[in-house]
Amino acid sequence: MRIRRKKWARPELAVCDFFVKNPEENRGHWNDCFTHRQPLYLEVGCGKGSFIGEIARRNPSNNYIGVDIKPDMLGVARRNIVGIFQEKTVDNILLTAYNVERIENIFTADDVIEGIYINFCNPWGREKHKKRRLTHTRQLAHYKTFLKKGGTVFFKTDDDGLFEESLVYFAESGFTVTYITGDLHNSDITDNIPTEHEKMFSQQGIPIKFCTAVFTGN
Repeated sequence: MRIRRKKWARPELAVCDFFVKNPEENRGHWNDCFTHRQPLYLEVGCGKGSFIGEIARRNPSNNYIGVDIKPDMLGVARRNIVGIFQEKTVDNILLTAYNVERIENIFTADDVIEGIYINFCNPWGREKHKKRRLTHTRQLAHYKTFLKKGGTVFFKTDDDGLFEESLVYFAESGFTVTYITGDLHNSDITDNIPTEHEKMFSQQGIPIKFCTAVFTGN
């Protein structure tokens, strides 16, 4: 997602209680960075933060980390999350700016991630760029270093090609797909939290593809 430079974003993040400026320093002990030690989930490419804000509000007994490469985007996310929580303290979310392609530099097996959310990532349609997909086997290998055995990847996309090829990536990487639908909004899922992209694509009449993949192998 492209976003214009926002002069206010970095100053607001600098004084934000739930923004992590140097995520490498937390590598291996993210659980200790929250007010309460509880199950930990990760959203890669968290964008404007509406998804992570809402899922964290609904699930106060879980902790959530949102990673996005763009500080300006995270500035918007901070504002959206504060709006979602209203007067309540945001104590189960941490945001950080980092390149997800190098995510193994900020997480280890000691962080024990229960689940990873990948929502509407760049489909990287050209063959030479596919290794940059956040669901590619190369990227899944990074996730497996900190996603616990039995942990789940939750994946949404509007892109048919990315979705079909991601199912292959999961199978090749020791994941078992436990749920799949080609039309999320007409499925039996009742607790879906729509993202900004999801709302836009749905309004255009594009079905949302969704699956869950459990890490069961090596």
